[in-house]
Amino acid sequence: MAEITVLGSGAFGLALAVMCRNCGHDVTVWSKFEEEINEIKTTGELSGKLPGVKIPSDILLTTDISTVSGKDAVLIGIPTSFLRGVVQEASPYLTENTILVNTSKGLEAGTYKRMSEVIHEEAPKNPIVILTGPSHAEELSKGIPTTVTVASQDVKYAEYIQDLFTCGTLRLYVNIDVIGCELGGSMKNIIALAAGISDGLGFGDNTKAALMTRGIHEITCLGLECGAEMDTFAGLSGLGDLIVTCTSMHSRNRRAGILIGQGVSPEEAVRRVGTVEGYYCCEAAYGLAKKMGVPMPINEELHHLLLENGDVRESMKKLMGRPNRHECEHYITAEQLAKLGQV
Repeated sequence: MAEITVLGSGAFGLALAVMCRNCGHDVTVWSKFEEEINEIKTTGELSGKLPGVKIPSDILLTTDISTVSGKDAVLIGIPTSFLRGVVQEASPYLTENTILVNTSKGLEAGTYKRMSEVIHEEAPKNPIVILTGPSHAEELSKGIPTTVTVASQDVKYAEYIQDLFTCGTLRLYVNIDVIGCELGGSMKNIIALAAGISDGLGFGDNTKAALMTRGIHEITCLGLECGAEMDTFAGLSGLGDLIVTCTSMHSRNRRAGILIGQGVSPEEAVRRVGTVEGYYCCEAAYGLAKKMGVPMPINEELHHLLLENGDVRESMKKLMGRPNRHECEHYITAEQLAKLGQV
C-alpha cells in the first residue's frame, strides 16, 4: 500500500484517484477549486466533470497543496497551460524521493517543452514518470479494462509505478522512450480535432482513416527528429491513444472538432466542450515542427483553421491537392530513396 496525492479534480484526476484507491492505496485529491471539493463531499461525485461516478468516501479531499509532503507518489492531472504553476506551488512541500507521475498531454506554449521538461525545471530533485495511453476517464473510473504506458528516463521508477497501479482492470507497460511517449500523447489531440472536423463536415470513414494514418505519420516524423524511437508510435502512447481519441465521443478534442466542422467558431467550440488540449497544443506543435524543419501538413492546416480564421473546406482541398509523394518518405534513408528512383 502506498500514500498518493492526486493534483487536480478534473475528470482524469478523479478517475486516477478512484483507480488508486481500488488498487488499495491511501489517496488524497487536491484541487484549487474549493467549490469542487465541497460538491464531492456533499454529493459524493462531481457531476460536471465525471457524472455518475461515485468518489469513495475514504478518499481525502483538500485545497491545501502541502498534502504532497511525504507521499510515495504524486499524480499530476492538471491541464497543460496550468501545470507549471501548480508544480511550482507544490515544489516546496515535495519530499525528495517522491515520484511525480504526469498524465497531462501537451506542449508548453511559447517554449514547446514537453511536460516532463517543465516538471523537471520546477521540481529538479524528484524522479518523473509519464503515464499515457488510451484511457478515457469515464471508463477508467468504472473499472473498464484499460492498458497504458509508463515511461521514465530511469526504468526502475517506471517499473515501480507499473507494480503500484497494476490491478485486474488496469495493465501498464513500461517504455523508456519518454520523448516518444509524450509527443504521441500530445500530438494525437491535434489529429483528433481534425478527425472531429471531418465528422462534422459529414465525411466518411475513408476520410477519418486517412487523417489518422497520415496523422500518425506526421507525429512519427516529428518524434524521430526530436530523438524518439519509431516503435513507440506504433504502441499505446501513439497509435493506441490516437485511435481512442479520434473515434470516441468521450474525446473532448473530437467533440470540439465536430462543432467546428458544423460551422461553430473554434473559440465557441472550446467554450462549449471545456478543456480541449488539441486546441492549445496546435500552436506549440506548429512552432516545434517549424523549428525542427519537419513538414506537418495536417497540423499546418489545423493551425490555419484554429488561429488564422481559415476555411474548413478549403483546407481539405489543400490537403487533397498536395504534390504526389512516396508513402514512407520520411522514414527511409536517402540511399533507399535513390534506389526507389532507379526501379
